[in-house]
Amino acid sequence: MGRLFGGRTNAPAEAKSFGGHSLMTLSALGPAQWSGRGYASLVNQGFMRNPVVYRCIRLIAETANRVPLVVRVNGRNVSEHPLVALLQRPNGRQSGAEMLEAVYAYLQTSGNAYLQAGIVDGGVKALFVLRPDRMRVVSGGDGWPVGYDYTAGGRTVRISQETAPVPGVLHVALFHPMDDHYGMGPLEAAQTSLDIHNASAQWNKALLDNAARPSGALVYSAGGGSLTEEQFRRLKEELEENFSGAANAGRPMVLDGGIDWKAIAMSPREMDFIEARHAAARDIALAFGVPPMLLGIPGDNTYANMAEANRALWRQTLVPLVVRVAQELSLWLGPAFEGAEVVPDFDQVEALAEDRAALWARIGGADFLSDAEKREMVGVSPA
Repeated sequence: MGRLFGGRTNAPAEAKSFGGHSLMTLSALGPAQWSGRGYASLVNQGFMRNPVVYRCIRLIAETANRVPLVVRVNGRNVSEHPLVALLQRPNGRQSGAEMLEAVYAYLQTSGNAYLQAGIVDGGVKALFVLRPDRMRVVSGGDGWPVGYDYTAGGRTVRISQETAPVPGVLHVALFHPMDDHYGMGPLEAAQTSLDIHNASAQWNKALLDNAARPSGALVYSAGGGSLTEEQFRRLKEELEENFSGAANAGRPMVLDGGIDWKAIAMSPREMDFIEARHAAARDIALAFGVPPMLLGIPGDNTYANMAEANRALWRQTLVPLVVRVAQELSLWLGPAFEGAEVVPDFDQVEALAEDRAALWARIGGADFLSDAEKREMVGVSPA
């Protein structure tokens, strides 16, 4: 540092009008920064940038999509029916699995999922998934929706709910205690933990980029004077060029000429950085209803093994979600297909095989039930 002061250890004889600097801080303080609560902000900060959120949504959507939806007419499962063909190929660009995966994912991100019915000659010929952020409820005089405005490409199209044989749009919304029409998704409930998790990742990345930049202050106290503006500028440039960045990690700093180093920031150990990051990840998983063990988050011993955690995911999250979507589809499309029902077939889910076997054993041992009643209770078509 001696060359920064021209070999002098005291303040210069002539003093400029500039008062000089006696302390330079290399860290900034400020209030907490939170991401916006809009759909676009949450999706950008969550699904597109956070691995925990991304994995939770994909895990729920893809796993729930493994449950086949069957069509039941008069209590019997049918394999050939117009509704079966519609669910298998809802439109010219999507398969039924792709459509349902989008529905499940939209419910997790925004709490709302929209399906539009393509009605031709009085019949439902196609189904289309609509983005939630482009939809707006149009309320009637009684407050109930009479239509939906869909905005895309600078144009707005109104889709009426007063069409036959079914309303033009199916709106599936998760419960929202403060809104009459729109739902609230798990991603919105996890926003605080999401921001903490993202901030910890940014902090860790900045720590790597500025590995050797000290978190503290340089105090100049030689002879009670102050650094001149030129000395201050040269010292700042010296620190930025030689003591910041990953390439300068661990490089020792030599202080001279009355400069003293004062640490003013907590170390990562004091901040308990890793545990805070894992706690935020567990809170995110909790909001989505996914056992943290399935995401590889350490420190969670609630479940004895992976199999039990997988069963908890199915029982508490996936089964209610699939049943809800199937019921909504049945109520919406039933009038157009002579009362046909859409029901989930959980018998084909391997993770629930043990639960289904236990159910069959209990019902099979009930001698007071007839065979027809037993078949109805386990969801099997009458003989």
